[in-house]
Amino acid sequence: MIGVQDLRKGVTVELDGALYRVTDYQHHKPGRGPAVIRTKLRNLRTGATIDRTFNSGGKVQDVRLDHATVQYLYNDGEMYYFMDMETFDQVALPATVLGDTVHYLVDGTTVELESYKGEAITIELLTTVDLRVMKTDPGYAGDTAQNATKEAVMETGLKVQVPLFVNVGDVIRVDTRDGSYVTRV
Repeated sequence: MIGVQDLRKGVTVELDGALYRVTDYQHHKPGRGPAVIRTKLRNLRTGATIDRTFNSGGKVQDVRLDHATVQYLYNDGEMYYFMDMETFDQVALPATVLGDTVHYLVDGTTVELESYKGEAITIELLTTVDLRVMKTDPGYAGDTAQNATKEAVMETGLKVQVPLFVNVGDVIRVDTRDGSYVTRV
């Protein structure tokens, strides 16, 4: 058990028999009355997001997840398949649980699989991934006074704002935390 004042972004807790990861955290102290902790929690099994407010001094059950290095293999539209790098076992996770992380998965990508009591829950991406630009408009410099960008569509369908010099076929590094352009590789 941990106190609700110890909740931070990324902490995994168990509430009402379900596993949740804290995605947003705010400590609020009104003028009168006790402090409250407002959180946004994402259900790790279903992908649903809920808002939950806790009174200061309350306790929640923290959860320790097991981690294993896995490699992304393929998807069939609904399920995404991964292979454990040590045991070579295949694990499948539904697209609804993975959410937006599917836009960063390319064949052969190595990620961390998080599991709880032997059940695969979700994956944790590296901070950056390299993706190939499949579609973008030509960049025309000259009419800009600031850093100009254009939209590019990656091989996974992800749309990223990139500098004007990036062309179709280039490989760029994308930050998985916010989907922003980092550099051309």
